[in-house]
Amino acid sequence: MRIKNRGTNVMSEFKLPEKWQQRWDEEGFTTPSLIQESVYRPLIEGESLVGISPTGSGKTLSYLLPTMQNVQLNEGNQLLILTSSQELGIQVAEVARQWGKDLGLNVQPFIGGANVKRQIEKLKTKPEVLIGTPGRIVELIKQKKIKSHQLKTIIFDEADQLFLPGASHLVEEIIKSLQQEVQLGFFSATADQALAAIQAIKPDIQVIDVTKEDQSKGVVKHTYLVYPSRRLVDGLRRLANIEGFQGLVFFNQLQDLGSAEEKLVFHHLRVASLASDQSKDLRKMSLELFRQGKIVELLTTDVASRGLDIAELPYVINAEVPLTKESYLHRAGRVGRMGASGQVVTIVQENTLPRLKKLARELDLTIEEVFLHGGALLNQQPEKEIHQPKERKPLKQTESKIKHEAVKSSTKPRVKNRKKAQKNKGARKRKEK
Repeated sequence: MRIKNRGTNVMSEFKLPEKWQQRWDEEGFTTPSLIQESVYRPLIEGESLVGISPTGSGKTLSYLLPTMQNVQLNEGNQLLILTSSQELGIQVAEVARQWGKDLGLNVQPFIGGANVKRQIEKLKTKPEVLIGTPGRIVELIKQKKIKSHQLKTIIFDEADQLFLPGASHLVEEIIKSLQQEVQLGFFSATADQALAAIQAIKPDIQVIDVTKEDQSKGVVKHTYLVYPSRRLVDGLRRLANIEGFQGLVFFNQLQDLGSAEEKLVFHHLRVASLASDQSKDLRKMSLELFRQGKIVELLTTDVASRGLDIAELPYVINAEVPLTKESYLHRAGRVGRMGASGQVVTIVQENTLPRLKKLARELDLTIEEVFLHGGALLNQQPEKEIHQPKERKPLKQTESKIKHEAVKSSTKPRVKNRKKAQKNKGARKRKEK
C-alpha cells in the first residue's frame, strides 16, 4: 500500500510480505499508525533514527515489521532489541514470535531473572532475533555466547529509561562490543529526554517525532479523588467494588505497595502485585491473570508504566501523586491505547493536590475532581441527605391538658425555704463517713 508519510511529509512504501498482510488483516488492523508509516521506509533501508510517538501508538510493530524483514535466515544473531524491563521484554518477544514464525525466524528472549543456563542452550540454536534486558545481554556477550560481531541492527525500546544512570553503562558496553557499523533505532514516548546521550553515540542521527500529529490515542479522562491517606486501602477497596472496574494501581514506593496488597487480600479482593523484587514467573503470572480479567486490581510501581499493552484497560489509579511528569505520562499511557477510552484517577489529599495540578499544567492536561459515592465515581459532589424532624400534629385541648397534668404529677415538688441542717444532707453524710 502506498501512503503519505504525515510525519515527514514524504511518500513511503508500507508493503508487507503476503503472509504478514494476512496476519495484519486477521489482527484487525486497517491502516498503519503514524509512527509505523513514518519509520517504515528509513528502517527497512537500514537507516538509524530516533522514533518518538505517544504511548499506545504502535511503536513495537513500527520497529519490528521493517527490521525483521531485513533478517537473513540461518545466519545467526542479527537483530537485537533491548528493553527497559523484564515485562516489556517478555511482551515484545511474544509479538516478535507471532510475526517471526511467518517468516521462519527464530526469536528468543534473554531476560534477567530467568535461568541463564537454559538461555545459553537456546543460543546454540543460533536465533536470528534476540530480545533482552541490558544486564543479561552484557553477561552473555562477555561469555561470548552472543555473537555481537554478527549484529546488524539494535533497537532500544524505552530509550530514555535505558540511558538513565543505572543502565547507561550497560548500553555503552554493548555498543563498544560491536565490531562493525550497525543500524540503531531508539524508541519512546519521551525519547527526547535521552537525545543528548543518543547524539553522543551518533551525532547525525535523524529524529522522527510524530507526537503532535498522532491521532491514535482514545479519549482519556484525567481526574483526581480527594481521600484521606490513612484510609487509602479503604478507597482502593471501594474502587475495586465498582461494577466493571479493572485498574492498574501505581505506588511510588515498593513498601507501600506491599502493605496495601496485604490488607486488600485480607478483605478477600481479587488483587495481585507486580514488583521488582518478585521472580520472573510470579510477575508473568500476575500480568497474565490481570489480562484475563481474573484480577480487578494489579498493584505495581513504575516498573509497569512502560510499554505494557493491556487491551482496553478502563482505569489507571495513582495511589499517590507521581514523582515526575514523565512518570504520570507513562502510567496514563496504559489506557487510551489505539483508540480505546479510559480514565486516570489520582488519589490526593489537600496538601498534595497542588503538586498534581502543577504536573497537569506542565503536561497541558485538563484534570477534574471526581467523588466516590454509592459504588460509583461521580463527576459531581453528591448532595448530603438532610434528615428533617418529623412534623408533629397539634394536640387537642383535652390531650394537651392530660399531658400537662401527667408531667406535673410525675415531677417531685421542690421544697422551698429548707433549713440549713436539711440542705445537702447526702454530701454531709459521705463526709462524715
